[in-house]
Amino acid sequence: MGKRLFLIVVLLLVGYFAVLQLEHWMPKKPNHNNEKDPVQEKAPQVEYESIKVEKAQVYYGNLLLVNKEYPVRKEAIKSDIIQLSQYEELLQGYRLQDDTIKVSESIIQKFVEMVQAAQKDNVTSFIINSGFRSFEEQQQLHNEMEPGLAMPPGFSEHNLGLALDIGSTLMKMERAPEGKWLKNNSWKFGFILRYPEDKTEITGTMYEPWHYRYVGLPHSAVMKQNNFSLEEYLAYLREQQQVEVTIEGKTYEIHYYPISEETSIEVPTNKYYQISGDNVGGVIVTSSSDKLEE
Repeated sequence: MGKRLFLIVVLLLVGYFAVLQLEHWMPKKPNHNNEKDPVQEKAPQVEYESIKVEKAQVYYGNLLLVNKEYPVRKEAIKSDIIQLSQYEELLQGYRLQDDTIKVSESIIQKFVEMVQAAQKDNVTSFIINSGFRSFEEQQQLHNEMEPGLAMPPGFSEHNLGLALDIGSTLMKMERAPEGKWLKNNSWKFGFILRYPEDKTEITGTMYEPWHYRYVGLPHSAVMKQNNFSLEEYLAYLREQQQVEVTIEGKTYEIHYYPISEETSIEVPTNKYYQISGDNVGGVIVTSSSDKLEE
């Protein structure tokens, strides 16, 4: 009797393990209920590699802080400066104050996209009053203007090539439809109102409703959402070191690294990334699965 019971137990165990093996090798049944497979839905792991960054990288990029304390270095000036009046394909949907205005070609392309979007909202009376200025042109303007109205050469964002003075042909920008539209929508195209009315103590510059600065996405979106000036945003990144944000379905990672001498930093190997200095003492690495705008 005992031997028979023992054999029955053995046979049951053998059958159990045989069923397990059969299930293991059988193909999975199709999911007719569209249920998500948690393994398939798992996001791919981000892989990183170390690269060396020279101290000079601190002074290049779209996130450079330029003010009374941190001047523009000549080597940081945008390399694609053009005389705008000579490029008819870029003169669509707005006017120029005069034919001498110079701009960064990549920045004016973003501006044209923004103007075209404004036209869909029946906002159509834009004019560019100023763009890039050389150090010599900035010195001349500084000499001609009343004290405090024009920065000395090297201390204006116009010397960098990332700023535009945008006006309206209808009225002053603080009352114009163009000014109101830009204030609400410019962030979508990477631009920020650089000197807001409620940030004069932080920026050290009076309210300028016409002065727009390109920083790029996602930075313009984070600044808009948190009501940050550029000074506040860069201080926020230095404090947080790492920030993850989702803008219109796209997820971005932003890392801040202090740089004193040549430094190794981590960059993703399976994502797009950009590096910009802050003109103070660090670099910002922005990465995304989607291609980033220059």
